[in-house]
Amino acid sequence: MLSIHQNNTTQVAALDARAEALGLKRGMGLAEARAMHPSIAVAEADRQGERRLLEGLADWCDRYTPLVALDGEDGLFLDVTGCTSLFGGEKAMLDGMLARFFEQGFEVRAGLASTAGAAWAAARFFGRLVAAPGQEGEVLAPLPPQALRLESPVCTGLDSVGLRSVADIMTAPRAPLARRFGRALLMRLDQALGRIDEAVSPRLPVASLSVERQLAEPVVLTEDVERLAQMLAEALKRDLERRGEGARRLGLSLFRVDGAVSRIAVSTSLPLRDPGKIRNLFREKLAAIADDFDAGYGFDLVRLAAFATAPFDMRQTDLAGEASTAQDDLALFADRVRARLGAGAVMRPVAVESHLPERAVTLRPFTGEAWPPASGRGRPLVPAARVVPSHMPARPIRLFGQPEPVEVPATEMPEGPPLRFRWRRAVHKVVRAEGPERIASEWWHGAADTPTRDYYRVEDSEGRRYWLFRQGLHEAGQPSPRWFLHGLFA
Repeated sequence: MLSIHQNNTTQVAALDARAEALGLKRGMGLAEARAMHPSIAVAEADRQGERRLLEGLADWCDRYTPLVALDGEDGLFLDVTGCTSLFGGEKAMLDGMLARFFEQGFEVRAGLASTAGAAWAAARFFGRLVAAPGQEGEVLAPLPPQALRLESPVCTGLDSVGLRSVADIMTAPRAPLARRFGRALLMRLDQALGRIDEAVSPRLPVASLSVERQLAEPVVLTEDVERLAQMLAEALKRDLERRGEGARRLGLSLFRVDGAVSRIAVSTSLPLRDPGKIRNLFREKLAAIADDFDAGYGFDLVRLAAFATAPFDMRQTDLAGEASTAQDDLALFADRVRARLGAGAVMRPVAVESHLPERAVTLRPFTGEAWPPASGRGRPLVPAARVVPSHMPARPIRLFGQPEPVEVPATEMPEGPPLRFRWRRAVHKVVRAEGPERIASEWWHGAADTPTRDYYRVEDSEGRRYWLFRQGLHEAGQPSPRWFLHGLFA
């Protein structure tokens, strides 16, 4: 028996068949249960552990349908529409599912019906039942109001007026029921009888295309998993060709014989169909998770799904049969690197409309489109406040993400470059300088958020070149200007 602390009391949360035979019930106080049977074994319920177990069982049920939803703390909804024929029919599917649960050590109740409400009631009150379409009313009629998934106060109120079964509720006038017990009662009744639809939201995204293979002998080697991924990709390619699309996001689901499920996902920069390239992406991903990849006693079911697709651009091949371009090769390289090192491993600089050096470029994930863009969108602006002499070199090769402060002696001239500066505990003597290059604040943002900067390119006595700037102007009532180092030249 399991107990849980709730509403300032300790109650019975779950019990087995032997405890039920002793007259104990779920929800009764633990003190009362122990008074009735002092020797009964009691353990505290682990809600988080039970939730993880339920989610693991939901993963395992994906082998029957991808539409699996959680139902409270101890139930699952499976939408098996169109899937039962793959398992020999409804009864054969239900019997096989319960048998496999039993082999894993679980005692499971299951019901199958054309509505979620009727299936819920069949599982909770019959244990194992397949209701044919149209038999929902016949199945529900002898059951108590709790079979309609009603709140406890509603069930108590129905019992107080003599409505002790679903049949009583179905024959009672609807308008008085709605006035006294609310519209939720009639909604639950209509959902169970199929009069109105009830949406069951799956816990995981549903793939637009998927292919799978049931294995006669479980596989444990990563090489076998890669080979199966390519075989499934070949089958998926035919479906993608019919739709004129390529995959942008793929998922490989590996179902272990002991019920555990491993999911591996990869993304592509460009729409992809080629089975060999898909296999290479999963090879990189498997290599990245090699330390955490546990095949256990092997996988007996493998599924490849395309969760995102895009139109596939067909290209004319050359005489050698090659259709790939340098851009395609770059996109494939980026995909393999990201599969091995993570989504943020490959970034690309994108120009931003700002003339402040630290804001002029941002890093975004590489997407595989042509670069630089053919259009003028995204080009850096050349503001009127920035005037650079033609003889000056370009920006430094290494630009700091944020300028680093430097110390300049107070005896320096208020205008012009410094004669010496201290940066990272080292003093540098300036022997040559160019500038200034003035960069004003971005006034079009509505406020001068950054003071005016005067940039200088300076060279120290050892030949190293730096990009310094003085922030602020020597004006009355204004703070004294400060010096910063923003980049390094080669």
